[in-house]
Amino acid sequence: MKLDPKALRYMSGDDFRVLTAIEVGSRNHDIVPEPLIAQLSHLRGGSVKKHISDLVKRKLVASESGAKYTGYRLVYAGYDYLALKTLSNRGSVVSVGNQIGVGKESDIFIVASEDEKEVVLKLHRLGRQSFRNVKQKRDYFRPNQSPSWMYMSRLSARKEYAFMQVLHEHGFPVPAPVDQNRHCVVMELINAFPLRQIDRVADPGLLYSQLMDLIVRLAKHGLIHGDFNEFNILLKDDGSPVLIDFPQMVSTSHPNADFYFNRDVDCIRTFFKRRFGYESVLYPKFALDTDREFDLDVKVAASGFTKKDQSNLEKLMDAERAAEQSEQDDPSSSDGDSDSPASGNEGHGSESGDDDSDLGDDRVRQKD
Repeated sequence: MKLDPKALRYMSGDDFRVLTAIEVGSRNHDIVPEPLIAQLSHLRGGSVKKHISDLVKRKLVASESGAKYTGYRLVYAGYDYLALKTLSNRGSVVSVGNQIGVGKESDIFIVASEDEKEVVLKLHRLGRQSFRNVKQKRDYFRPNQSPSWMYMSRLSARKEYAFMQVLHEHGFPVPAPVDQNRHCVVMELINAFPLRQIDRVADPGLLYSQLMDLIVRLAKHGLIHGDFNEFNILLKDDGSPVLIDFPQMVSTSHPNADFYFNRDVDCIRTFFKRRFGYESVLYPKFALDTDREFDLDVKVAASGFTKKDQSNLEKLMDAERAAEQSEQDDPSSSDGDSDSPASGNEGHGSESGDDDSDLGDDRVRQKD
């Protein structure tokens, strides 16, 4: 989905007050009624109507009619603006450049910080592909509850940032974390190319060994990447690897830890055989090569990303994988609406934290 921050410069503090009120109201309302928006924003009703109308025109919120009333819901574009506003106020993101990556669950842009340093902005967008099928799979959730994609995207971003911080502090080859808010993560821009784009390396055996050593080193620190493949490995000019993308990372104490570890190993073995014609009889095994020496998973939990957060996120990811498999088995089951996951804001809502409502000056601009 396109990220266009141009309208930010024209939005007033009251516009953001109303947008934040809709976000907060989404905690307990799928469709937020106008009187509640006025109450939460502390603005007069007539003023609220005008601001809501402007937000609808800018496609930051959507108007919907429920069984008893007409109300409003936050969409991903509005959630983007709330996050950009806070990151701008902190000086982490003051201009937005080109999009450099897109996936099923994220969009990635080059942005600039207040000190004019180029960094990377990653926006988590869980549920973009198969949210409708997941909503239909009620066995993954409590009765009468469907997933809040914005809440889950925020959890995914918090998880990635927490793991990136811990890994960077302990000398792992990962981007340096810069900032995080809602569903957005800001990180160091590394001059490197994804492994999937590379057809030749000087020494496939050396790179293979480095990657297997990295998998084992993570496990000895109590962690398993969970998605260790050519899409999430960058190669720098000197040939050294950099690991990215951590939302699926799990602890070595996870009930399925051996499965995730062995899958990571098999992904690298399969890729090297297919791409470089390299195959080694030597590869690590979870039961033999992962004596735990450190507890970085415990440190991540202590940083604020709790076991409950992890459980909620894993539940959703399991549901999404099941939905994707369902779509592959029966393509007609998908309605093709890929930009509507925000309509799933039931139950949890956006769960705006104390630091997610910073409504100071507006400085984000489109970078030339």
